Amino acid sequence: MFLELELIKKHLNIDSTFLEDDEYLMYLGEVAEKVIEKHTDTKLNQLAEVNGDMLPKPLLHAMLLFIGDMYRNRESVVNGSITEIPFSYDYILGLYKNYKGDIK
Repeated sequence: MFLELELIKKHLNIDSTFLEDDEYLMYLGEVAEKVIEKHTDTKLNQLAEVNGDMLPKPLLHAMLLFIGDMYRNRESVVNGSITEIPFSYDYILGLYKNYKGDIK
């Protein structure tokens, strides 16, 4: 995994001493990686390889945004008003979208 649990918890404002959701947060991290690979049509390992064995920080942040959304909204239906924040998940991933299909 490219994200560490400590960073995920920091992003979600979860105290480091709260351990009950750690396994679930790591699961969401794995899901985020797979979703972002599908969204960009590029393997994350390949993106990291061309970036000095590290993922670009915007992609790491997109993963954190995805994890935050999935952690807070565990069901497909939400009561209340939702507003999409511009220049977030979709915008960031659009910057890395492989439209040629040659890096899979």
